[in-house]
Amino acid sequence: MLWLDKYERKLGKYSIKNLMMYITTLNGIVYLLMLVDNISGNSVQFAYRIALIPSLVLHGEVWRLLTFLFVPPPSSPIFIIFVLYFYYLIGSSLEHEWGAFRFNVYYLIGVLGTIVSAFLGGAASSMYLNLSLIFAFSYVFPNYEIMLFFLVPVKMKYLSIFYAAFLVYSFAFNPLAGLITILGTALNFILFFGADIFFRITRGRKTYYSKKEFQKKIPKIYVMHRCTVCGKTNVEDRNMEFRYCMDCDGDREYCMDHLYTHEHIKDGEKHKS
Repeated sequence: MLWLDKYERKLGKYSIKNLMMYITTLNGIVYLLMLVDNISGNSVQFAYRIALIPSLVLHGEVWRLLTFLFVPPPSSPIFIIFVLYFYYLIGSSLEHEWGAFRFNVYYLIGVLGTIVSAFLGGAASSMYLNLSLIFAFSYVFPNYEIMLFFLVPVKMKYLSIFYAAFLVYSFAFNPLAGLITILGTALNFILFFGADIFFRITRGRKTYYSKKEFQKKIPKIYVMHRCTVCGKTNVEDRNMEFRYCMDCDGDREYCMDHLYTHEHIKDGEKHKS
């Protein structure tokens, strides 16, 4: 992506390093505030005050365009620790692989795509933005293994397939909103990997047809000789000589290993040569 190289030289110094550390830390803080709301019985949850609600944004609550990133996914107090650590792991790994600037751009495009999709009727949640991180991580590190339920090792490429199926199922009864959400939150993935995926598909097709054409041009080797005893053919051993036995009934052919040691076949009976 040449355009990224160009802007990285100019704006790279302004990139936010360890971005996912800040994102996951603020998610943890908001989760604690949500627990306080539940304990105190507040009627208006803190998460509601910072969630991305397009109608309220249009009424002046513009902070929601940023703060929705800090609303954690629904989870138990114990499990949320592992969820946030998982998001931190994949985000920091991508940043280490790409550099802070490219990761910032990837995340920013995902944020903008999520906001646009929310205003168009899609889901207004950072959860789908985090899924775009998982898909990117799976594409860059497809064979990286995580311990599912702390017991079962699962490669990231299979986990991404599971999440893709989850997206399809989630929007099975509302396909329009689902399509808007997926396109919006996957915009960063498409921009970063779309060309490479297209190249791999087209290259794979060319390789497949080239292989078929090559196989057509390979001269076929026919079996002309086969030993009656061991079944060896001229294809398996091109240096082996084969002879017919005049003492056997029918056209009985033998390799040189069995020409003089085989049992003659006479009217259904065998006679030692």
